[in-house]
Amino acid sequence: MGLYDRYLAARIRYSDAATPDRVAIVLTERDLLEAGAYDTLEAVFEWAFEYGAEQLTVYVSVLDEAAVPTLRRELASVSAPREVAIRGPGDDQTVEAPIAVSIGLGGKHEFAAAIEALAREVDAGELEPGEIDETEIERRLVFPADPDLVIKTGAERLSDFMIWQSVYSELYFTDVNWRDVRVREYLRAIRDYQRRQRRFGQ
Repeated sequence: MGLYDRYLAARIRYSDAATPDRVAIVLTERDLLEAGAYDTLEAVFEWAFEYGAEQLTVYVSVLDEAAVPTLRRELASVSAPREVAIRGPGDDQTVEAPIAVSIGLGGKHEFAAAIEALAREVDAGELEPGEIDETEIERRLVFPADPDLVIKTGAERLSDFMIWQSVYSELYFTDVNWRDVRVREYLRAIRDYQRRQRRFGQ
């Protein structure tokens, strides 16, 4: 860690401002095709918990569902300091783990799939229409976690993901591409979060 990185780390640790408990990283399938992409992921796993996160969610947006099995296999082999849960399209089990990896076709698809699941349950008589609320919708999302901080590398857009979950999150965009992310980019995101006054949509 260089001098500037140590300076940022000290500012974070000795600040009175809180660090985010729940951090999300938004990636695309293309990000993970770059050389060194999984090394970066392993490093981010370490940084997240070193700098105060209790939960880290990684959202991977894919264009073709056929890519999901390969990504699952590769992501399952990544070293991590905490338990990892991987969830993708068609998975309906509740998953709880300090590190959650979600693979999906984007936020619109995820939300539409949740509504379709609710409609099937209503049609089967398992759920009354009046029982449908935010909690019921969130239970059917790939991962229902609502992160405090969402980090997106490479561009100022969310790649059509986390439409529901990030509505009250703080968003941090960096022009640095995923393969080039170093600890200073992560520290800058945390430091930026500490400077903000959260309003939760108000």
